Amino acid sequence: MRARRAAVFGVALAVCCALAGCGQRADTHATYQGYVEGEFVYLSSSQSGTLAQLFVRRGQTVAGNTPVFTLESVDETAALQQAQHQLAAAQAQLADLQTGKRPPEVGVTKAQLVQAIANAHKAALQLTRDEAQFRMGSVSQQQLEDSRANAQTSAAQVREMQNQVDVANLPGRAQQIDAQAAQVAADRAAVAQAQWKLDQKRVSAPRAGLVYDTLYRVGEWVQAGNPVVQMLPPQNVKVRFFVPETVVGSLAAGGSVTIRCDGCAADVPATITYISSEAEYTPPVIYSNESRAKLVFMIEAHPSTADAPRLHPGQPVEVRAP
Repeated sequence: MRARRAAVFGVALAVCCALAGCGQRADTHATYQGYVEGEFVYLSSSQSGTLAQLFVRRGQTVAGNTPVFTLESVDETAALQQAQHQLAAAQAQLADLQTGKRPPEVGVTKAQLVQAIANAHKAALQLTRDEAQFRMGSVSQQQLEDSRANAQTSAAQVREMQNQVDVANLPGRAQQIDAQAAQVAADRAAVAQAQWKLDQKRVSAPRAGLVYDTLYRVGEWVQAGNPVVQMLPPQNVKVRFFVPETVVGSLAAGGSVTIRCDGCAADVPATITYISSEAEYTPPVIYSNESRAKLVFMIEAHPSTADAPRLHPGQPVEVRAP
């Protein structure tokens, strides 16, 4: 805060000098003091782990989607494989419920039906003979009743086996299929979750930019959420400068300014992107009609992405406004 106030005070002094030299009228090509600021992007993982690989170094410029670092992922890889196997098992069970019994199993049931039909036919013939013999008095009442019961039992077995054949050709009940389908959906979600956790162990640059700093070394433990790489995309480089009250009204967002810095081979054009709506006072903070010249407004301007690498955060600059 002290540094900022000192910078603002210096700017105000320069503004006052400029105003004094032009009879309280703003110079049409006035120069204002400012500084470069960078809005850094801190790359981190939502998962904890040991830093396994660091693919970039400080000062390197990388393209978007370039791999930046990876954390060890043994546990996440195993969890993903487990979830995939559980999903495969659930899908197989659902397919089994939807198709009914296998053809060989249906064939066994059909063979048992054929055997039951033969037994029923044999029992029916025996009953017919016993009824004829009973009328002639050759068999007892007990034998006739046994033959009749045997024929009824054989006929019932035929009906039972026929129903078993029909059931074998049917899929599972609708409720069973719905329950298994829900299990498949749950296992598929578990696979997606495990894949997401594994992907979080591999971090890439969201956009092109400068690797401003690396904050961990390979082999160190990284807590979830802690930044590993500090990046500065060119579009996040901006210049802040301050203008007096008498000048701010002539500036507008989208307007052009020129930036001059030590060591720059040529001036850097920039576009005004923000004009503060609140005024600031340079010390001493005492308002009077005589101190209105100390009333300043902060302006932000962005250079083009091609020119941004020529500027460095913290660098003092001079801004020339039309």
